[in-house]
This record gives sequence, structure tokens and C-alpha cells, in this order.
Amino acid sequence: MGIASEQLIIVAILLPLVAAGLIGLVGKKPNLRDGLSITAALGLLATVLTLLPTVLAGEQPSIDLLEIAPGLLIKFELEPLGMLFACVAALLWPINTLYSIGYMRGNKEQHQTRFYICFAIALASTMGIAMAGNLLTLFICYEVLTLSTYPLVTHNGNKESIKAGRVYLGILLSTSIGFFMLAILWTWYLTGSLDFKAGGTLSGKVAGPELIILLFLYIYGIGKAALMPFHKWLPAAMVAPTPVSALLHAVAVVKAGVFSVVKVVVYVFGLDMLKLSAGADWILWIAGLTILIASMIALRQNNLKRRLAYSTISQLSYVVLAIFILAPLSTVGAALHIAAHAFGKITLFFAAGSIYTAAHKTNISQLNGIGYRMPWTMSAFSIGAISMIGLPPTAGFLSKWYMLMGAFQEQQVVAILIIIASTLLNAAYFIPIIYAAWFKQEEQNNEQHGEAPWTIVLALMLTASLTLALFFFPDVPLQLATSLIGEHP
Repeated sequence: MGIASEQLIIVAILLPLVAAGLIGLVGKKPNLRDGLSITAALGLLATVLTLLPTVLAGEQPSIDLLEIAPGLLIKFELEPLGMLFACVAALLWPINTLYSIGYMRGNKEQHQTRFYICFAIALASTMGIAMAGNLLTLFICYEVLTLSTYPLVTHNGNKESIKAGRVYLGILLSTSIGFFMLAILWTWYLTGSLDFKAGGTLSGKVAGPELIILLFLYIYGIGKAALMPFHKWLPAAMVAPTPVSALLHAVAVVKAGVFSVVKVVVYVFGLDMLKLSAGADWILWIAGLTILIASMIALRQNNLKRRLAYSTISQLSYVVLAIFILAPLSTVGAALHIAAHAFGKITLFFAAGSIYTAAHKTNISQLNGIGYRMPWTMSAFSIGAISMIGLPPTAGFLSKWYMLMGAFQEQQVVAILIIIASTLLNAAYFIPIIYAAWFKQEEQNNEQHGEAPWTIVLALMLTASLTLALFFFPDVPLQLATSLIGEHP
């Protein structure tokens, strides 16, 4: 562990912030700006991967950065779940940056420098969330992520995007300040500590109705998890450019939400305490309803990005459902699904942006036969869709397998039925897109387009490859996920 690991934690958080400043300085030189963005992203990936062996060895490097008041610290600590989240975000940032260069230039987007600055700040706050050593640090970084992504949601500057930005900011800030902050203050009052603790900071300190209310405040205070009815910010944000959608759905925002939920359940409440407490299972029902309702809404969407947005709402609640099955195996499934969904969903959004850039098509009804004009794009889309359904040989199968095994372990019949039903619904809204792209006749409209720019195609093929690789080579994510419950594979 030692000084080197502590310094690397600070580097992982500061490097994107420094990059944001430098990008602002060289913004009038696009090639230098974009090159700097790629370099910073690769630097962050190298930093995070350097920390990985330390955490795999069972150590948890930490650093107390600043004491705001007696007992109130800005503290960073890297444990297995945070390491998994940091690896996912750091791995996807350079790929998303590569994609963004092709997309932003290909569509002649305005305010590209501002885009890359906000993107870098968002990644810095994501690293802060992943490595947060207590609830105060988590809350601060969580809020910075909300504020730094607001300009990305409103990037286009038109009435629709400004309205979407108000919904985005309104829901996320009101839930975090009204619920999340109150829950943190309540926890401080009960325990005198905001640290994350194995077995749960609140273990033995709260019970009965008080526990249920506190649990409600945490789960709905973390609005980025998009549990219904606080989910509308997510489809509203689809007015943003596709690289932003990819950031929201795969790299940072929603992952920060479900990551925070899992971290709070494991390290603030503790699985054992919740298992012995009556009344905690209501969240399982809410998560199940969110999964099914969002899937049914997705079925009715003709706009491709909106279908993917409602799919994300559904898939996020898989993580919440899995953690509230309160079984060791389903907890592993929840952690793995953070990575599996990230790789699969970013591939799907990349493909949607590729189609828009090359063919200027946004609706599913326009995609007949497009697989023959854009074979790389639609092959990647097919892999991402199969992963979201949960079929082998993709990452989505791995995480769903552990969820189901955990549900069987706890004899959670409701959870089993929800996972099976939602898998069928996933197939119902993804398979028709794949079928139309590869097997339906293209409309005769004399189109001459082919694939999108090579940077876009390369990025989506990389993420599709990661979706397959996680199935065949799950050792590192699986070791981190099982370390979360104090076991080793």
C-alpha cells in the first residue's frame, strides 16, 4: 500500500481536472485539444490499472485529504467495489473520447471545447465517487458530477435541451439535497461517523420504522439510480449528443447511482442487518416494477435513443433488485452488472450515434436493411443487445446468472419471475431491431451512405469486444466482486 498508492489515488482524481484546464487553454487548436483529451484519458487508465494489483492483493489504500470540521473528513479509500467502478470508467473514457472526436467533428457540433472540459470534470468526479472513503466525500463528488454534466445535457442550446436540462438538474438536485443529504446527517446523528464500514456503519444502531425511513431516504436520495418515479431525468437527457448519452448511461452518471446504492447497502446498512430487518424488502418490489414498467415503455418507443434510455432505467434496477435479494451471489451479480451494463449499453449508444452520423436516421422504423450498409455498426449493436437480453457469450449473461443464483439461494420467487419476465421483454424490444437491420429489405431511396468515420467504428468495435471479453475472461471483475462479500472465487 504505502505512499505510492495514496499518491496514485490523488493523481486519478486530479489528472482529469488538470486536463480540463489544459483543454480550455488549447481550445482553439482542435487537434491539440483532442490529442490532449486522449492522452489524459490514457493517463487515467494507466493510473487506475496501477492501483489494481494492490486492491486484488486485499489492501485498501486510503488518504485523509482535508478535515473540514472535527470528525468531518474529505477522505478517499479504494475498496473492491470502487476499484471495479474505477476500472470501468477509466477504461471507457479513452474509448468514448475517440468516439467523441469522430462524432463531434462528423456532425460539426458547436462548443466542442466546452464539451471536452465538462467531460473531463465529470470523469474526475466519477473517480472521486469510486474512491470515496466516507459519505461526505461521496456526496460532494456526487453533486459535482451532477453539475458538471448539466452543460453536456444542454449542449445544443435549443429550447428542448434547456427544458431537458431543467428536468435533469431539478430531479437530481432535489433528491440529493432533500433525501440523500438528510440521510447522511441522520447517519451522523446515530453513529457519530460517516465512514464506510465492513458489516455496516449503522449495524445495531437503527431498527424498525426508523430503519425503513432511513433506507427510503438513501435509495431515493440517490436519484441517479433512476428508480421510478424519479426516473424522468434520464429519458429527458436524450436530447444531448450521443457521446453525452454514452457518458450518462455507461461511463459515469447512472453507474454512479447504482454504485452508490450498492456501496450504501453493503457498507452503511450491512447485508446481515437488512436481512434480519422486517420491511426492507419493499425496495425489491419497487425495483422489480421499475424493471417491468420501463421495459414495457421501451417496447413502444420508435426513437432508438429513447428505447435505449428506457432500457437503461430497466437495467439499472437489475442492480438494485440484485442487491436487495440480500444474498452473497446476487451481490456479486449486482457488482458484475455495473460492468456488464456499462460495456453493453455504451456499445448500443455508440451504434445509435454511428447510424445518425452516417445515415441521419433516428427511428427504428427507418433501419430496415441497414446492416448491409453498416455491417460493423450493426454487428456491434447486435452484441450489445444480446448482452442486455442476458444471453451467452456476453457479459450480461454472467451478471444475470449470479443474480438468479442468488435469488434461488434465498428462494426469492418474485425476483426470479421478474428476471425471467424482463429478459423476455428485453428480447421483445431488441430482437426486432436486429431482425430489421439484417433480414428486412431496405427501402428504395437511393441512399449512398456507408459506415460512420473510422474513429466511431473503432470505438464501438472496442466496446463490443469488451462485452464479449468479460464473458470469456471474468477473473479480475469476479475477484473484485467476490471480495466485496469477503470471499474469493
